[in-house]
Amino acid sequence: MQIHTLGLEDFYEDEYSLIGIHSALEDYRLAYLLNKNLDTRFAKSNKDLEFKKNKNKLSFSIFNFLHKKYDFEWFLIANSFKKENKTTANELLLTTETKSYLIPEKKKVDYFIKISGEIAPHYVLNIVQKIKNIEQVITSYTIDKNTLKSKDFLIF
Repeated sequence: MQIHTLGLEDFYEDEYSLIGIHSALEDYRLAYLLNKNLDTRFAKSNKDLEFKKNKNKLSFSIFNFLHKKYDFEWFLIANSFKKENKTTANELLLTTETKSYLIPEKKKVDYFIKISGEIAPHYVLNIVQKIKNIEQVITSYTIDKNTLKSKDFLIF
């Protein structure tokens, strides 16, 4: 009988920094402003982040950027997904909207920036400050990923 042992590398947790952004901007507009102010090159990902929850398909938009000089991969992720539900009542077509969140405990956050890799805290704080200086952004701040119950949704 063959025995398989697990080493610490089998439980490797992806190292990343997380920034929360509050803004009413559309995702593509925010990506444009981040590119302009952070010297990044966010581009729409080929695939959205998709989940199935209660027989419903949820899809969260993602923009990504690979910083080749420092070997960091950046992701701009929408925190909410809106789905229109159409119903017919008395020959009237009614629509309702349901909103789902990627990280439900952070419902007020509109977007997350996930930066993969080990990054110095002062570098992340500098990025947060530059994002705050964008006129259309209400605020931005770092988020401790260890306090999130739903952090598994950020592993992709």
